[in-house]
Amino acid sequence: MIRQICEVILDALLDTAKLLPFLFLTYLLLEWIEHRAAERMQRFLSRAGHFGPAIGAGLGVVPQCGFSAAAAGLYSARVISVGTLAAVFLSTSDEMLPVMIAGRMSPRVILITLGLKCAVALLVGYALHLLHPLFSRKNEGGQEHIHDICTDEHCHCERGIWRGALHHTLHIAWLVLVVNLLLGALFEWVGAARITALLAHHGLLTYLAAGLVGLIPNCAASVVLTELYVDGVLPFGAMLAGLLPGAGAGILVLLRTNRPVRRSLLMLAFLLAVGISAGLLASLVFPSL
Repeated sequence: MIRQICEVILDALLDTAKLLPFLFLTYLLLEWIEHRAAERMQRFLSRAGHFGPAIGAGLGVVPQCGFSAAAAGLYSARVISVGTLAAVFLSTSDEMLPVMIAGRMSPRVILITLGLKCAVALLVGYALHLLHPLFSRKNEGGQEHIHDICTDEHCHCERGIWRGALHHTLHIAWLVLVVNLLLGALFEWVGAARITALLAHHGLLTYLAAGLVGLIPNCAASVVLTELYVDGVLPFGAMLAGLLPGAGAGILVLLRTNRPVRRSLLMLAFLLAVGISAGLLASLVFPSL
C-alpha cells in the first residue's frame, strides 16, 4: 500500500513538472498581452455596439483571467449587451488552452475546440443581442471598478510580466498536481478502464455533471475538465459541455455586481443548457475526438 501511494505521488510530481516549462512560456505571452492590451480591449468592446458579440467571441478565446471579469463588470454597468456578455463567457477558454498545449494535444483538437466555442458564442451572443437591445444608460453609482473586483478575486497580478507569469504558472501547477494525484489514485485503485466505462455509459448525466463543474467560478474547473479529457477519462463532448458555460472569475464578478441576482442566475442556467446541448451535438459530429 505504501509503495503504491509513493508511486502515485511520484508520478503526479513528474507529470506536473513536465508541464511547468509549457505553462510558464504560455503565461509569459498571455501576461504580455494582458498588460499591453487589456485596457484597450475593454474600451473597444464598450463602444462596439452591434459588433459586440462578434468581438466578444473573438477576444474571449484568449485565455486571460481578466477579460471575462471585465465583461461581467461592463454588463453590470449596462455598458455592453447581454449578448456580448454571453459571447465572452461562452468563448472564454480560461485555463483550457495552456493545459492542452502543456498536455501536447494535437493542433487539430485544439483548433476544433476553440472554433466550436467561438461559433457557439457567436450564434448565442447575436441571438440574445437581438432579443435584448443594448442598454445605453450607464449606472451612475454603486459599481466597483473592475480592477478592484479582479484584485479582490485574485485574478489580476500587478507584479510585472515575469512575476505575473510565474504566479499564474505556480497557481495552475498545484491545481494540476492535485488533479494528477486524484487521477493517479483513481487509476491505481479503481482502474482506468472501469472509470472510462463508467463515465462513458452515463450519457446525459455525464454532460450535466461536466456542465455543473464548469460553472465553478474558478480556473480549477477548466483545469479539471481539460485534464480529464487529456487523460482519456472524459469524452470530448462532455468536456465542451463544461468549458462552454465556464467563465472563471467572470462568474464571481457577475454574481457580485449585477442586480437583481436572479437575472444572473437565469443567465448562468441558460449558458449551462447551451453548453450541454452543444456538447451533445459535438459528440455526434466529432465522435472520434
